[in-house]
Amino acid sequence: MPSPLDLPSPASARPALRRWPAWLILGATALAIGVVRFRGDLDFQERNLATGSIALGAAALLLIWWVGFSRARRSLRLGVLLGVVGLLGVGMALFRIRGVTGDLVPILAFRWERTGRPASAEVSSDAPKPVSPVVHAEVPRPDFAQFLGPARTAVLPGPLLGADWAERPPEIRWRRKVGAGWSGFVIVGDRVLTQEQDQGNECVTCYELATGRDVWTHAYAARYDNPVGGEGPRATPTVVDGAVYTLGSTGMLHALDLQTGRVRWSRDLVADTGARMPEWGYAGSPLVQDGVVIVSAGGRDGQSLVAYRTSTGERAWAAGTAAAGYGSPFLTTLAGRRQILAYNHRFITAHDAADGTVLWEYPWGTGQPYAAVPVVAGPNRVAFSAGYGVGTELLEIARDANGTFSAERVWQSRKLKAKFANPVAREGFLYGLDDGLLACLDLNDGRDRWKQGRYGHGQGLLVGDLYLLMAESGELVLLRPTPDGPNELHRFRVFDSKTWNPIALSGDLLLVRNDQEAACLRLPLAPAKVASGH
Repeated sequence: MPSPLDLPSPASARPALRRWPAWLILGATALAIGVVRFRGDLDFQERNLATGSIALGAAALLLIWWVGFSRARRSLRLGVLLGVVGLLGVGMALFRIRGVTGDLVPILAFRWERTGRPASAEVSSDAPKPVSPVVHAEVPRPDFAQFLGPARTAVLPGPLLGADWAERPPEIRWRRKVGAGWSGFVIVGDRVLTQEQDQGNECVTCYELATGRDVWTHAYAARYDNPVGGEGPRATPTVVDGAVYTLGSTGMLHALDLQTGRVRWSRDLVADTGARMPEWGYAGSPLVQDGVVIVSAGGRDGQSLVAYRTSTGERAWAAGTAAAGYGSPFLTTLAGRRQILAYNHRFITAHDAADGTVLWEYPWGTGQPYAAVPVVAGPNRVAFSAGYGVGTELLEIARDANGTFSAERVWQSRKLKAKFANPVAREGFLYGLDDGLLACLDLNDGRDRWKQGRYGHGQGLLVGDLYLLMAESGELVLLRPTPDGPNELHRFRVFDSKTWNPIALSGDLLLVRNDQEAACLRLPLAPAKVASGH
């Protein structure tokens, strides 16, 4: 009779599953994520990156535990490993990362999705009939001919917009597909222009304001693409005296004819200045003034900010040594001197508007990208804001008896960190998106008044006392911000995907877009006041 020691061991005699390492990994992961999420010294993006890294590390440790140390049956361990590898392979075959949100959350897209410019016939048929040139002809429609409007401040005096969207909501006049890119629209007369990506070509495109149909396209070989920064050109065109000036993501500067799109001249900033292309591509919209077009090239040896003659493209002047940042050159007057402010890598640099001479420079930030425009807060004061934990600073610009300029900090606050959404000022208060939350600071002392409402990393325009905010989610939000609160009034859904592009307004027509589609909205205006008397 066989001994019990000679009999096969029953299944119950197998070593028990070693569970404690898995529970330890899960517990440590939950604790680490909890600590990260509640750390006030980390900005929202840093917390998201840390959370994602912790989660990926935990997943890898769990897989190592399962395969090597769980004591599960070999066939089961091997099956789970092959299943995980197979799922990863299928996922990589089907999907690609099509950029990230402003909070650095990856956005997935099918690999076969087309990303180039569609044909001009692809204008949405489900939108209302296009605006006729004679409809609402009594509404003045001034040009919106450059980035963030006439003064590059994202602030417009009018028109007087209607605030009751429940009774009279915006109307989508046309909608169409567009190529990738983060450029905004400009509006000049009956034409609107932007920049897009079409496969291996960057394009400057001109559409009819009334219909959204193509007028002309100028395409040239250039392409920037990055899983984080996305694909396509970043800058917004500038139109002056019948010429369109554009800067592409790889540094190609063009002057085009507004009527035909014909090239008047072009320059390659990288070849012309010896600059190194910024990590996230050139993003500064050209500034045109006094017969020159000014761009942040980032070249060394006095070629950081460069001016080219609008008539010929010949270099007029160049100055500065800082590498290019991602903001657009900004013209203003401070301490009695016209000057151009440039967001550079680790520096804010002020140049004389006449010849580019560096007037003053101020160390700024930690080396992360900064893009929001400066906000002038008085004859000699200017505020700067940036994301990635930097915050906002108000500088006072002084000029001594020898004509030497200096910049000194008045106050600093981390309560408003404008990543690339541009803050606006009204009646002594600064309003802007702090890592996606709308915030208000007192420009006099930097004290925060409130922070409410998560809108993501969108773009807005202050029109009178109303704020048009294009949220990152694709919703158009109407607010009436005051020092007491944001006073959100209405929301109107325009897009269903990430929207980072700046918006443009001419009269009652608002042009909006993202990296996939564009739309023209007619906004309700406030009822005209009836004159009193006989």
